[in-house]
Amino acid sequence: MEFDSLDALQQWIRDLPRAAMVYPRELRHRLKYYFWRVYTPYHPMVRDLALKLGIIRHEGRQDYLLGHISPGQSVRDFIADCIEAGFGNHFVAWHDDGEIASLRFVEDFARQYHLRIFDDGEVRGHYEYTPECYPRRHMKKVGMEDRRAFFYDVLGDRLTPSAG
Repeated sequence: MEFDSLDALQQWIRDLPRAAMVYPRELRHRLKYYFWRVYTPYHPMVRDLALKLGIIRHEGRQDYLLGHISPGQSVRDFIADCIEAGFGNHFVAWHDDGEIASLRFVEDFARQYHLRIFDDGEVRGHYEYTPECYPRRHMKKVGMEDRRAFFYDVLGDRLTPSAG
């Protein structure tokens, strides 16, 4: 990996621009919006504690393999290209095994494209409800879709597609 240490990589990821939530039009979603503006910085700690205590469980990697970072491109460059394409750091997410970055492209307050990059160069992505708008639907994977065409259009030759 092109970082001096795992700590250096993790710090670089933490310093990436956050994915901006879209301000909701519907009044009923505006309270959720303000709650998440306050809660988001604490979410990783709460999530990790809930996992350690066995309140929630999450193992492995989620579905929707897109492919791998193309040969000759570094993880750092790939992630920087994703940020330039409109993705932002996604703190309100599960942490899959081997994941080094979780990015999202927010379509609106209710829906997002979620991209995960792994330490072996694997890239996975899907379309889903945002956890801010519909936390229960998000956790239960209701409405999660394979939208690989979007990712391939945005990422182009930076991504070597999977066979499936």
